[in-house]
Amino acid sequence: MSLNLPAGIASIIQLFSRLFSTRVWKQAEVLMIGAILTTRKRTVSSILEVMGIAHEKNFQNYHRVLSRAVWSNLEASRILLMILLSIFVPSGPIIMGIDDTIERRKGKKIKAKGIYRDPVRSSHSQFVKVSGLRWLAVMLLVEIPWAQRVWALPFFTVLAPSERYNQQLKHRHKTLTDWF
Repeated sequence: MSLNLPAGIASIIQLFSRLFSTRVWKQAEVLMIGAILTTRKRTVSSILEVMGIAHEKNFQNYHRVLSRAVWSNLEASRILLMILLSIFVPSGPIIMGIDDTIERRKGKKIKAKGIYRDPVRSSHSQFVKVSGLRWLAVMLLVEIPWAQRVWALPFFTVLAPSERYNQQLKHRHKTLTDWF
């Protein structure tokens, strides 16, 4: 698939090319651009649909970028942070935020799930539990002039497995504060 992108966008997308082999980069580039363009859930199928290649013969190659290709999500996060800093915080203090989110998931194949306090439904007098995956996100907090508010721009997300899951694997459990 040939992508004709404006030079400014192409130069930013190209910064991520060093994370992938030449063969995998073609699919990774399509996935990155499709993830930016899609208004639906950012699944591979939605991305391929918005890119106009949902019925491509070798669609599974795009799925393999995420499931089999070797690349560093930590390095990708570092590149993204550097881009965000250069655009939104060229000078001055850097303010970051950390948030944890529970992704409500069910099923036998979801291994790292745990039972957590639901911060939305719980109150001081009522404790509500929810089952799912806990994700920790690190965000750059920047004031967007035209929006007249501070936006949280996530650049790194990590799965924080439950204590029970870590015990099953005989891994040391990390609390939320241990992650950072």
